[in-house]
Amino acid sequence: MQTPYYLIDKSKLLRNMETIATLRELSGAKALLALKCFATWGVFDFMRDYMDGTTSSSLNEVRLGHERFGKETHAYSVAYADYEIDEVISHADKIIFNSIGQLTRFADRASGITRGLRLNPGVSSSSFDLADPARPFSRLGEWDLAKVEPVMDLVSGFMIHNNCENGDFELFDRMLGQIEEKFGPLLRRAEWVSLGGGIHFTGEDYPLEKFAERLKRFGGEYQVQVYLEPGEASITKSTTLEVSVLDTLYNGKNLAIVDSSVEAHMLDLLIYRESAKMLPNEGPHRFMVCGKSCLAGDIFGEFNFDQELKVGDRISIQDAAGYTMVKKNWFNGVQMPSIAIRELDGSIRTVREFDYADYEQSLS
Repeated sequence: MQTPYYLIDKSKLLRNMETIATLRELSGAKALLALKCFATWGVFDFMRDYMDGTTSSSLNEVRLGHERFGKETHAYSVAYADYEIDEVISHADKIIFNSIGQLTRFADRASGITRGLRLNPGVSSSSFDLADPARPFSRLGEWDLAKVEPVMDLVSGFMIHNNCENGDFELFDRMLGQIEEKFGPLLRRAEWVSLGGGIHFTGEDYPLEKFAERLKRFGGEYQVQVYLEPGEASITKSTTLEVSVLDTLYNGKNLAIVDSSVEAHMLDLLIYRESAKMLPNEGPHRFMVCGKSCLAGDIFGEFNFDQELKVGDRISIQDAAGYTMVKKNWFNGVQMPSIAIRELDGSIRTVREFDYADYEQSLS
């Protein structure tokens, strides 16, 4: 296949799905795919057997979840506009409002579906201020129990999303205890509680049984249906970005320029100043792998290879599912990667290719 392309490996995706299925069985919690992280609907039919539905952050996402995934469809947005709220409601089973202002403004129009409210406990696991929902002056959810109590008759549950790439069960347990301490009176009046995403429970060596027991105990204590919203946990290590070397040069370091772009195809790496992942990453030949856009900092990272890289060599960039395809863009007009799926039998099929018409029509 011509590079660049994202390659989703169903056998690797299956490992995450089976872990989610085990957690659902042990804990009684439901799992919703977070579309803000991964929305490649070509594998929704596969994921549907292991998950309970989707959760969204916009009108487009809630419509995609409803039409392409089915099952439960939860709608959330930091703020809904007047012109879109009715369409959001038409696609959703449950709508979660970010603020009391939005809740009271649209409660009547959403009276036909389940309504909820986002709570902000003031603690999070994020090490990045950019992604910290509990950062000072945060707009993400309501903080004051006293303000929420008067509107309890308008909602039946809450969404609390305060984890971010949290692979530490003890930290999760401690923060959940703080949530219980702060919002206990509200939780006891709820019918359901979503604990959001950002919990890396499909990672290696994560204490899944302890996690399941904690969720089950939380649900039993407050007599609520617990929801999780795994995004990265659903698709971690399932996908690669396949690229080819276009040129090599030496400028104090060995450089290899590939037919892709961090800015355009793995934007999260640039935003959080992280290096891409490469496996294996060992050998005597060290190269800085660079994107082909004009951005000086369009660099995937420095990696070690068994052989010296040369023009035409193929490279597989790991963990290229979460926050990649949902953020890909046409910066510099760089060719958009195709999307391919490796089936369980090992065969590979291309499910989407992009061409000049897609680029042209993305503009005006």
